[in-house]
Amino acid sequence: MKFNTLILILILGLFTSNLFSQKYELGKVTIEELKESRHPIDSSASAAILFKKGETKFELNNDGEWTVITEVQFKFKIYKKEGFDYANQQVYYYIGGYRDETVHFKDAITYNLVEGKVQKTKLKSDGEFKEEVNTNFSVRKIAMPQVREGSIIEYSYTLRSPHISSINDWYFQKEIPIDYVEYNVYIPEYFRYRTVISGYENIDIRNENIVTGNFEQQKYIYKIKNVPAIKKENFIININNYTSILKYELASISIPNRANKNVAVGWDDVVKNIYDSENFGDELKSKSYFEEDLKEIVNNASNEKEKIVIIYNYVQNRISWNGKHGVYTDDGVRRAYKQKTGNVAEINLILVAMLKEAGIEVNPVLLSTRDNGIALFPNRFAFNYVVAGVEVLNDVILLDATNRSTPIGLLPLKAVNWKGRIMRERGSSNEINLLNVPFSNDNVIVLAEINEEGEINGKLRRQLTNYNSFLHRENYGSVSQDSYIEKLENKYKGISIKEYKVDNLKHLEKDVIETYSFTENNVVEIIGDKMYISPLLFFTLKENPFKTDERKYPVDFLFPMKDTYKISLKVPEGYQVEYIPTASNLIMENEYGFFRYNISSVGANIQLVVSLDINAFYIPSNAYPALKNFFKMMVEKQAEKVILKKK
Repeated sequence: MKFNTLILILILGLFTSNLFSQKYELGKVTIEELKESRHPIDSSASAAILFKKGETKFELNNDGEWTVITEVQFKFKIYKKEGFDYANQQVYYYIGGYRDETVHFKDAITYNLVEGKVQKTKLKSDGEFKEEVNTNFSVRKIAMPQVREGSIIEYSYTLRSPHISSINDWYFQKEIPIDYVEYNVYIPEYFRYRTVISGYENIDIRNENIVTGNFEQQKYIYKIKNVPAIKKENFIININNYTSILKYELASISIPNRANKNVAVGWDDVVKNIYDSENFGDELKSKSYFEEDLKEIVNNASNEKEKIVIIYNYVQNRISWNGKHGVYTDDGVRRAYKQKTGNVAEINLILVAMLKEAGIEVNPVLLSTRDNGIALFPNRFAFNYVVAGVEVLNDVILLDATNRSTPIGLLPLKAVNWKGRIMRERGSSNEINLLNVPFSNDNVIVLAEINEEGEINGKLRRQLTNYNSFLHRENYGSVSQDSYIEKLENKYKGISIKEYKVDNLKHLEKDVIETYSFTENNVVEIIGDKMYISPLLFFTLKENPFKTDERKYPVDFLFPMKDTYKISLKVPEGYQVEYIPTASNLIMENEYGFFRYNISSVGANIQLVVSLDINAFYIPSNAYPALKNFFKMMVEKQAEKVILKKK
């Protein structure tokens, strides 16, 4: 028995050793790999990366110029037609510096199994493209040939960059599984970099000293096997915030016979560099282009509050956003003002300049949109958005004139992302909590009656506050009333709407209020001499939005909210209440959420008051089981029926 156990241990040891010593090389495609019809771990995967290997090295020329060279190798397996898109690959590179970056693809081959043999099809020149994205970036693309289900694709590319200040982000995780990732980075002894790895996967990290050429280097080795696909889930805005990514940022330079240079920046350094730019700070100084208009529009304003409202509305309605983000101007504020269109920086720097000229204490506020991600450490690319911050007492009122649905004090949801920084001319900056926003309410009042056929007729009033009003204006502000009513009737099956009216759709400082009459045929079931009624009517939550057993990532509710429903139902003549559900109060752990359900029978009326409070932007993944159970109990309570019986 002991002998057999020893043999088993030796076999397992050999297997493990072979697994970790396996060579990952381009050109080594086997018939077994091509025959594989599904991924061994994730059978739902349409494709997988069999390996991704990269190496970053530094090269010094005779003129003392450094070049960062990164070579990356990929090997893909296509399992399903849905994975054909992975035959098209692209790499962006920077062309806005004193020396352009360059990208070159090579070793691009598609492998297929044809009549039991491995068939190779090389990428030809007509399958490679170059496109200019803008004045700063270009992209090289390849479209692999002869791709079908079962194909294996291999390619490599080399990126040469003169910019040592940062090394391109390295992704250990993609939207498809990756069997093996390895990344080697060689850092010359003269440079020190700050690094950070985001995400939830455990990366094996080692380092060693090596000597090549005329200087020592530190070699960093990053490895991981069997990386699961990063899959989008409900209630997540930017999945990259939770993806395993390695970031490098230059901290210091120490070259012999030269003064040491500390490149590591703090947030004040980042802010100062932005403010000192001619495409930022200099633009704020310009005012001649709007002076006459400003005098005219604020001429009758009696106080600062009126001035702020007038100037904000003027800029918001005069200049249209061209769809471009950024903290720097492209064509300049003067041209944007004249042409009545501009990027985020142009519009909001005009707003700041006009407010300053009117005597308002205001400064630019830098932030990163949700799509841009969360800044993990101070760096040049941390921010991609700028708004105006009016300073009052111990608070800062934020204004963004790029969006015509946002009132004063409310940013577009894309810009509500953790922290921002208010910047001042004297070079200082302060952190601002962008998540400090008011609750957004959805208040519904219904007065209705049930007839003997089980049909419900009633009137409804709905009041939306803060972001609920914003979303309504964003989604339906330009939709015709008939189209909107059709959308409502499709959303709430069995409802027919008439006498619809909406107030304050264009008045951003006021709540959007809807009123309408309705007929409902879908919430009452008649069986014999009894009626079974869903008292929440068409607002009943019928299924739990959280279905998976586990969740790695936080749940993003966009904003804290409070939904309240007050419903009064008149019982039809000849019927009486036989049963009403019991009251219920649910409290989620850490008070992330509250659900209150109160119902009573008063004379010929059923009175229902239901409220749901979500008190946090983000609910952490370790609270997910409690969140799922909270919604499960809420769905179960809402499924309970009121029972009416004929007298």
